[in-house]
Amino acid sequence: MNDPANYSFDELKIGLCESFELQITESMVNDFAKISGDFNPLHVNSKYAESTKFGKKICHGMLLASLFSRLIGMHIPGKKSLYFSQTLNFLEPCYIDDTVIVKGELLDKSMATKILTIKTSILNSEKCLVDGIAQVILLK
Repeated sequence: MNDPANYSFDELKIGLCESFELQITESMVNDFAKISGDFNPLHVNSKYAESTKFGKKICHGMLLASLFSRLIGMHIPGKKSLYFSQTLNFLEPCYIDDTVIVKGELLDKSMATKILTIKTSILNSEKCLVDGIAQVILLK
C-alpha cells in the first residue's frame, strides 16, 4: 500500500488535480454486495441483468462512489483529510471489467474553516459515470 499524500493547506492550490485508475472486477462487485447487503440482481445475477436495458450486470453505484474515499484519503488532500460531505450524481452505468479513472480537482479552499471543495468524478474511456462535490476538512 502506498503512503497517502501529505499536502499542507498552503501547498494546496486551486486547480490542483489528482487521479488514479482501477479496473472494476466481478470479485469487487461480489465483495461489495456482501459488505453492503445489496444483492440486487442487476449486480449479481447475469440472467436477470441480461433481461434489463443494461444487457449485463452493472456495478453498484455506491461501490463506484466509495472510490472517492480513496481519492480523498490517499491523493487529494491525503493524510490530513476528514470527509465533511459529498454530493453524488449517478450518470451512466459501469460494467464489470470496465477500467475507470477517479479524478479530483480542487475548486476552493476556505482559510477560516480549512474546508476544501473538490470536484469529484469517475469516468470510463467514453463518458462520466459519477460526479459530485466533496467538502473536506484539512486537519492540522
